[in-house]
Amino acid sequence: MGLGGLAALAGAGGAGLHTAIGSSGAYGRYATVSRAIPTAFAVPELIRLATLAANSHNTQPWQFQVAETAINIRPDPSRATPVVDPDNHHLFVSLGCAAENLVVAGAAIGVHGVMESSPDGSLRYSYGLGTPQPDPLLAAIGARQTTRALYDGQPVAASDLETLRLAAETDGVRLIIIEERARINQVRDLVVAGNDAQMQDPAFRAELKKWLRFNPRSAMATGDGLYAPASGNPALPDFVGRLAFDAFVTAAAENDKYAKQIDSSSGIAIFLGERADIQTWIRVGRACQRFALTATMLGLKHAFINQPVEVASLRPELASLVGEPGLRPDIVMRFGHGPQMPFSLRRPVEAVMV
Repeated sequence: MGLGGLAALAGAGGAGLHTAIGSSGAYGRYATVSRAIPTAFAVPELIRLATLAANSHNTQPWQFQVAETAINIRPDPSRATPVVDPDNHHLFVSLGCAAENLVVAGAAIGVHGVMESSPDGSLRYSYGLGTPQPDPLLAAIGARQTTRALYDGQPVAASDLETLRLAAETDGVRLIIIEERARINQVRDLVVAGNDAQMQDPAFRAELKKWLRFNPRSAMATGDGLYAPASGNPALPDFVGRLAFDAFVTAAAENDKYAKQIDSSSGIAIFLGERADIQTWIRVGRACQRFALTATMLGLKHAFINQPVEVASLRPELASLVGEPGLRPDIVMRFGHGPQMPFSLRRPVEAVMV
């Protein structure tokens, strides 16, 4: 999400804008507290770490229920995005991402368990207390972010690519990593085509705008959504942000932004499930999250470019491009070395517990 031309509007507002949009210092404190890594086991802390997982539009479409020696994760249909995700594919991938965070964090702080999933997409993490198993991915849970910015374009070391491949190995999930510039360009063209179709769809634009948070005050009030400064855009009062979105966020501007971001990336990772069902989508989410955590551990940034997945007519072309005709691509991520951006927020633990 890029709000081209909004910097000028921010400048025109002068110092008065900062009063209208709230305190960025308070935002930083909120983000820091929500991403702190605990040193001892506590169920609410495990759930908090689970909620730091990647998820579509940062809607956080999950609910947690605590049993005596188990934590259940359930889909929250009230936080679905039916336009961009009509079959709830992204919703169940997001649940898989949260499940992987829970498993990684649990083992690292002394909780050893098994994650099981049901046909309806709910998950159950049954655990027992044990000896902590230190894992650098624990710190990566707090540090990971979706970095929607230009990267430096430098290649990633072959050893790091192999580490990423091994980290994401999951039964029923295939990972294709593309490094060759010609093939990256082909994926870029599909992303641009998908983005063009989405940005010209009024329903898509309305759904996207619903989840935008234009300033710190709005982001802290909800604890969710796509925070504009996390994408390098200025903070604006809500009414200005909504007007500016309608006026400045065009298909042409967004296409140009995505093309430049992909051109600056070191590579693209594409996840495909061997089946197109809820159980597979959850497995894809777990593999994707482990890839993202490992990338963070290695000092790499990543961002989702899922337009060829979300626009159904483009999926067969993407699958053929990566040598997997007949499969449904599930996740497309670009990766490379990039800057640190403001973190997105998460809702308090009590807001996600049943």
